[in-house]
Amino acid sequence: MPRFESFEQGNRRGTQDARPSSVHATPSRRGLARLAAALCAALPAIALAQVKIGLVLSLTGPAASLGIPARDTVTLLPKQIGGQSVEYIVLDDASDTTQAVQDTKKLISENHVDAIIGSSITPNSLSMIDVVADGETPMISLASSAKIIEPVDAKRHWVFKTPQTDAMMASAIAAHASAHGVKTIAFIGQADALGETFYTEVAKFAQLHRIDVVASERFNRTDPSVTGQVLKILATHPDAVVVGAAGTPAALPPKTLRERGYKGLIYHNHGVGNNDFLRVCGADCNGTFLPASPVLVAAQLPADHPAKRLALDYIARFEALRGPGSVSAFGSYTWDAGMLLGNAVPIALKAAAPGTPEFRHALRDALEATRGLADSNGVVNMSATDHLGLDQRARVMVEIKNAKWVYQP
Repeated sequence: MPRFESFEQGNRRGTQDARPSSVHATPSRRGLARLAAALCAALPAIALAQVKIGLVLSLTGPAASLGIPARDTVTLLPKQIGGQSVEYIVLDDASDTTQAVQDTKKLISENHVDAIIGSSITPNSLSMIDVVADGETPMISLASSAKIIEPVDAKRHWVFKTPQTDAMMASAIAAHASAHGVKTIAFIGQADALGETFYTEVAKFAQLHRIDVVASERFNRTDPSVTGQVLKILATHPDAVVVGAAGTPAALPPKTLRERGYKGLIYHNHGVGNNDFLRVCGADCNGTFLPASPVLVAAQLPADHPAKRLALDYIARFEALRGPGSVSAFGSYTWDAGMLLGNAVPIALKAAAPGTPEFRHALRDALEATRGLADSNGVVNMSATDHLGLDQRARVMVEIKNAKWVYQP
């Protein structure tokens, strides 16, 4: 499994005991001086205590297209925060909830991390909540569902996230569909927590816009076909179809709809915001829409958009690493998690040293107190009841045209 060790290995400095040349019943002035020198020498070692950040990412399995950009972004995260060296430990959950739990337990019990970033997907992130709460270790999820952070109860007290919620994106879809005359929609989503929670939000906002939901179907990430589900959807003659899925598996429903001659509008959720999805879906996704991270269309945004400058900065850094056109929303969520920690760690360091329960508590409190922090997706204003902190400026409507993301003002 990939492991990113400290970027500053070798910075730890031990101290040696100061031993007086002779022993006296009462310390001499020279002995006291040497003792004072030894104590002073120990201070830099304390100051250089290492911050450990664990990451649980879906690097293999159906969600790999989400986890890999996140892993690549880790190499861009700061090597030092608040004067402390930082070690990033990356584990692969293989897109599996059981593995995500095992990885989280390992990071807390064996690696003694100060915070965890991940997982890449909703089911895995939900499965990790009990573990981080029991270990009193702050976690920043990279997945979409609002259920990861809502309500902020005793367990979610320790959980934060950077991607826009499914509620934010579902409301954007309903508003766009209504403006385009849609009266009926069908839903097809993954048979997991992502699909279920996104459907709930889509149905809620559809009702608010007086749009009827005429069909609701599910499929598994590993299914080779969704023909049966699509035929049921087509029988209801919906004006639009919403696909609640993430990564490359999300390409199967739109491809099947187009193959069966569907001419209505097709919407995706923001779990498809990478080039692997565009490659797999190909021409079948032309003319489809999704509410997305501003990072996907940063260069097309108006100059006064709050995310534009920092999104372009992240894109430049990532493309210098992976090449032109390589950026995805999923890497940006990791970058923003790094920005949250970069803001919170120096505050927590005033309360305690890394590697201690006191530091983890202080770090959690500092994350929750984040106010006015601009990142690559918007402006973060967290609170005791909001562990995301983004507003509607953090989403944009995008159309897919010839394998490109096109901003829709």
